[in-house]
Amino acid sequence: MEVKLFSGRQSVYLAERIADYYGYNLGISKLHVFSDGEMQPEIHESVRGAWVFFIQSTFSPASNLLELLLLIDTAKRASAGYITAVMPYFGYARQDRKDKPRVPISAKLIANLLSAAGADRIMTMDFHADQIQGFFDIPVDHLKSDAIFMPYLEQLDLSRAKFASPDVGGVKRARKYAKYFKKDLVICDKHRERANEVATMTVIGDVKDSDVILVDDLADTAGTLSRAAEELIKQGAKSVRAICTHPVLSGKAYENIEKSKLTEVIVTDTIPLRQESEKIRVLSSAKLFARAIRNTHEHRSLSALFME
Repeated sequence: MEVKLFSGRQSVYLAERIADYYGYNLGISKLHVFSDGEMQPEIHESVRGAWVFFIQSTFSPASNLLELLLLIDTAKRASAGYITAVMPYFGYARQDRKDKPRVPISAKLIANLLSAAGADRIMTMDFHADQIQGFFDIPVDHLKSDAIFMPYLEQLDLSRAKFASPDVGGVKRARKYAKYFKKDLVICDKHRERANEVATMTVIGDVKDSDVILVDDLADTAGTLSRAAEELIKQGAKSVRAICTHPVLSGKAYENIEKSKLTEVIVTDTIPLRQESEKIRVLSSAKLFARAIRNTHEHRSLSALFME
């Protein structure tokens, strides 16, 4: 089947790079927006029988998700052969369980919506929790950002490095880096009293005279990373940098990073930065997604794309 790549409005910057690495031009589509905000996408070329990939991260606002759902429905009704939703950042992934009464499991709802719209496959990178894959009854290609970050870290002086998780939930993620580079693992145990606010944080492990690298999947207000860096420096760390896949960076995130003890925050381009910062370095995910799309279309394994 022929491959067709399309993009939602908010991910064109990344989709163009993916298409460039893949060696194709983006497909032609247009989004009509009525005066009340209602959207109607229109695909301006045939997709009949084609293997269609829609590239759209579902960060805020929620219209990004709705646009992706409408695009999928458009292709389904135009007789596309196979539809893949390429979601570099999968929004609402933090709501993956009922941790208190009368709250939704929003990640499961999003999974249901994508399937109902007509998606045959999902491709994303670094879910907030691996078990979200279980919410889908269709194939999920879960890409790992270590294929992007590890080559970058290999260029640095890691002689005094230690890897750290900014919270207990991210220990598995940080341990993978510590194991790969044969370094020690440190844990920052945080306690929240309300969302986006860290009340207390305790460092578990010795970081004296170490260059600590925090590993996280996303940074929202960057409060956790900033607080972790402060505590690590208090415990004797020489420097603290962070690698973080998805730069959500809402609220006072940029201000928090600038004022923090962090030397550098390394992120990918799954979400575009709202402003520049000398402390934030962006690494592109385009090549990884282009290779994953090609391997998927050619029925080849994706495992070879990741660092083990």
